[in-house]
Amino acid sequence: MKGFLDDANYSVGLLDEGTNLGNVIDNYVYEHTLTGKNAFFVGDLGKIVKKHSQWQNIVAQIKPFYTVKCNSTPAVLEILAALGTGFACSSKTEMALVQELGVSPENIIYISPCKQVSQIKYAAKIGVNIMTCDNEVELKKIARNHPNAKVLLHIATEDNIGGEEGNMKFGTTLKNCRHLLECAKELDVQIIGVKFHVSSACKESQVYVHALSDARCVFDMAGEFGFTMNMLDIGGGFTGTEFQLEEVNHVISPLLDVYFPEGSGIKIISEPGSYYVSSAFTLAVNIIAKKVVEKDKFSSGEKTGSDEPAFMYYMNDGVYGSFASKLSEDLNTIPEVHKKYKEDEPLFTSSLWGPSCDELDQIVESCLLPELNVGDWLIFDNMGADSLHEPSAFNDFQRPAIYYMMSFSDWYEMQDAGITSDTMMKNFFFVPSCIQLSQEDSFSSEA
Repeated sequence: MKGFLDDANYSVGLLDEGTNLGNVIDNYVYEHTLTGKNAFFVGDLGKIVKKHSQWQNIVAQIKPFYTVKCNSTPAVLEILAALGTGFACSSKTEMALVQELGVSPENIIYISPCKQVSQIKYAAKIGVNIMTCDNEVELKKIARNHPNAKVLLHIATEDNIGGEEGNMKFGTTLKNCRHLLECAKELDVQIIGVKFHVSSACKESQVYVHALSDARCVFDMAGEFGFTMNMLDIGGGFTGTEFQLEEVNHVISPLLDVYFPEGSGIKIISEPGSYYVSSAFTLAVNIIAKKVVEKDKFSSGEKTGSDEPAFMYYMNDGVYGSFASKLSEDLNTIPEVHKKYKEDEPLFTSSLWGPSCDELDQIVESCLLPELNVGDWLIFDNMGADSLHEPSAFNDFQRPAIYYMMSFSDWYEMQDAGITSDTMMKNFFFVPSCIQLSQEDSFSSEA
């Protein structure tokens, strides 16, 4: 089962019963230890299938438009296209990627809040008509460059809590919507609906109550101007847990029944991103350097009276690569030591750093780990969102290889859903389980 740096050519290892993600990781840790110790991803595409089934079971009335910028690897886009999701694109590059998969323009929305004129023209050229807008300047750009545009007014929500500035950065106020509707009428731009977004950091369900109420107000307002409104986009913010999805559904379902009832002709959509991909990817990184420091210095000068050392570990991936999102948000995964160690082995205060030696390149500020050595491996799960972009050229970082897998049971689940390999694009092909491959690719207990 080969991992390709060029994702245009990828294979998916179908795993026999009894072979699991841990076995796959063990195999590639062993292989990479022999060949250069580069970081690598393992992607379990079966988890994406499960997330889609979960979505269909809980919120089937809402059509998902996957946020492409979250993870635009071809394998992910291809499997989501086969599952029938729509796609929310922020750029020409993303629209082109999705279009190449044969996705119809009706299943693509252009969601960038700040659009380049050339990219609006590109959307018009390929027939992507649905796009979002939250101000008069954007509205005028759309009017001049996309005669067939169908616009969703992006309204602000009140989820600027928990230390975040929230979505007041983007989204217009309810008060300003009337002005934008007047402008759209004058510019002959078609307004077809409303979008809002509640961040995953928001814990207040009341935000959805206010947002849906505001959306209904805008729908009524638009009706006064003669616009035919037929789409509501409730944005993203879905963490991926079944509990959170059920909790959101519990809040919004009765409100949708009141404000946008079934049979009203209004299509409800959303923009899940990390929901689909976060748990599907695991990252393995190698320790390339190590420093022993005094614990008192490590812990911001607080005297502990302990002579116990603390450790700074440097890894071969960091914020200029797969951990780029760490620059703007907290890491939502805990590192796991790959090598086996005794239960009673002492744990030491440790920090984890990327390879750049930049003070911003801190991945984990403080955690407890057994003492590690250069060459040891750490495993980070839930790394599928905002981590598989092209790395910075800083220090010639290489993009980690990606190895895809899927269990036979998940493959059968896809077939039961009416999706077979014949419906996939030509570069999506399956290979037998790694157990059945050549000796050098087989799993090793020495890992």
